[in-house]
Amino acid sequence: MATNILMPALSPTMTEGTLSRWLKKEGDKVKSGDLIAEIETDKATMEVEAVDEGILGRIVVPEGSEGVKVNSPIAILVEEGEAVPDAVEAAPAKTAQAAPQTASQPASSPSASFQPATSASASSSTSAQATAVHGAASGRRVFASPLARRIAGQKGIELSTLKGTGPNGRILRRDVESAKPALAGGSGVATAAAPAEARRVPNSSMRKVIARRLSESKQNVPHFYVSVDIELDALLALRSQLNAASPSEGEGQFKISVNDMMIKAVALALRDCPGLNVQFTDAETLHFPDIDISMAVSIPDGLITPIIRQADRKSLREISEQARDLAKRARDGKLKPEEFQGGTFSISNMGMFGVREFAAIINPPQAGILAIAAGEKRAVVRGDQLAIATVMTATLSVDHRAVDGALGAKWLNALRDIVQNPYRLVI
Repeated sequence: MATNILMPALSPTMTEGTLSRWLKKEGDKVKSGDLIAEIETDKATMEVEAVDEGILGRIVVPEGSEGVKVNSPIAILVEEGEAVPDAVEAAPAKTAQAAPQTASQPASSPSASFQPATSASASSSTSAQATAVHGAASGRRVFASPLARRIAGQKGIELSTLKGTGPNGRILRRDVESAKPALAGGSGVATAAAPAEARRVPNSSMRKVIARRLSESKQNVPHFYVSVDIELDALLALRSQLNAASPSEGEGQFKISVNDMMIKAVALALRDCPGLNVQFTDAETLHFPDIDISMAVSIPDGLITPIIRQADRKSLREISEQARDLAKRARDGKLKPEEFQGGTFSISNMGMFGVREFAAIINPPQAGILAIAAGEKRAVVRGDQLAIATVMTATLSVDHRAVDGALGAKWLNALRDIVQNPYRLVI
């Protein structure tokens, strides 16, 4: 009998998502475990596997549709030889547009949405409807991937001015990234008499969730902050020695970063002071046996925190390889839910941007996050003498419901001792 394929909930905070792309077309055979679609959630873009077997009889929600509610029908699966039902209660979905200034496109009528693709041309038409948007300036239809549309909006690039290098001229991420943003207001000059109109970029699902969760964190979690200056020269010297020992090429090659070493140092400090490896609830405080470090990774549409599991038990090389892989797949939108859900403590490193000091917002329900700033040459006092050292300011943000100030300071001192005497990172 016919079975509805429902919009899956791919993260605990997901209530709706964008159906980015269908990987199967109407009439295709589907087996359990086959990849059938790409869904953009509030966290990432993920591939979805089929649970049942059959024929993909009808695609109810076309690719590119936004605001598709969780557990609403997105397609119909039928048995071989079975007739496809004439109707199904489809989820309300907003059709993606190239620019918010253009008039909203009317939603497809139920009869049009449920017409099966009976030929190659019909299937192609369905695909075209799924990926096309209207150029704001020219009115012609522009075919672009969801990621390309999002990056174009961020960079202020009009898609209708680009030439796509994808199949059938589809605009891809690389086409947008290689283009130059247009000047606002045409001439790029705003006057008091005729100011340029602000460019409106719709908030993505991820940006909305980030805004909501961080607002809840600052409103509901009583933060307190502790900062400490840490000398990095011994750690940098050890890093140079380790990287010099790496083969110049081949499978054994590795390169340890300062961030990799800080992940391990944070994990060891949490082992020494486990009172920060906790989560607060109204009834109890949860103390975790495993130390799972969430590392903040900037992606085109916001921020995501992939997790290094049991970081205190991993070698620097294992942490380096895993961190690099997770960061790459985070930026490509290819993380699995279990790779970014959970974590017991977070770090946010902005040292590469030359930031001297900053305070990060706690990532609920965790109780702490460490903000890592840039290492820079500073004057330090050793005894009665002035010296020059590479110094980094680290700021700990802590949930005061679960952790008191003295414990936060004790933990930071433990971290400083590990970083300034870094051989514990390799033994």
